[in-house]
Amino acid sequence: MHVQDTHWSSAAAVAHGGAAVSAAVGGGRPDGARTTPLRVDAQRNLEHVLRAAREVFGELGYGAPMEDVARRARVGVGTVYRRFPSKDVLVRRIAEEETARLTEQARTALGQEDEPWSALSRFLRTSVASGAGRLLPPQVLRVGVAEEGSSGSAGPAGTAEEARVPQQRSQAQAGVGPGELRLVAEERSVLIGVADDPGVAALLDVVGQLVERARAAGQLRTDVSVADVLLVIATAAPSLPDAAQQAAASARLLDILLEGLRSRGA
Repeated sequence: MHVQDTHWSSAAAVAHGGAAVSAAVGGGRPDGARTTPLRVDAQRNLEHVLRAAREVFGELGYGAPMEDVARRARVGVGTVYRRFPSKDVLVRRIAEEETARLTEQARTALGQEDEPWSALSRFLRTSVASGAGRLLPPQVLRVGVAEEGSSGSAGPAGTAEEARVPQQRSQAQAGVGPGELRLVAEERSVLIGVADDPGVAALLDVVGQLVERARAAGQLRTDVSVADVLLVIATAAPSLPDAAQQAAASARLLDILLEGLRSRGA
């Protein structure tokens, strides 16, 4: 797994505080998107940069330099900076796009699969195949370990209530049994900035629904959390030179991880 939070923490500040600079060089949008149509060559360069950024950050993490992105896109680094005035802005753009893609994949699985385990496994297989999980915002993958005897006490992000994703909160308030929500009481996921990021909140909500359905059906281990599921899709098999071997290794790794998530009685 190569997800890193280098160059991420200041992204929000850049996206807001640097809006004036972005407007000057990016056509009025802090995320590098323009409000007026691009020339054909400029649009092509933008697509090359975004594709290259997804590949480079997916392989090396968000710590990879902008020069690597420019090299992969076969454009000058100045071209990259004309569209994205800082690396933070580019990182945020990629993470937002990949978060939206994962959310849509989760919604599709939830809506098209009646059987809970099939829905969850479909989401995992689709997401792993797309590679989007390796580009998730780092804050959704920060998982700590609760100290012994402290389940229900405040964690590094605040209280256990604050660590719950929206779906888990609503179910807890509706009186879902303690067995189904043991993960909520004990999980120490540090979901920094979720309240301010509707895209991340939407992803956590729909994946939470997949997790709760599978757990309620007795098909998922009771200690598996939403963060665990996201960690699975963010985990990649070692890079292999042969594409067929790479695909086989990824499939095999996912089979093993899925087996680890499944309830022993399922």
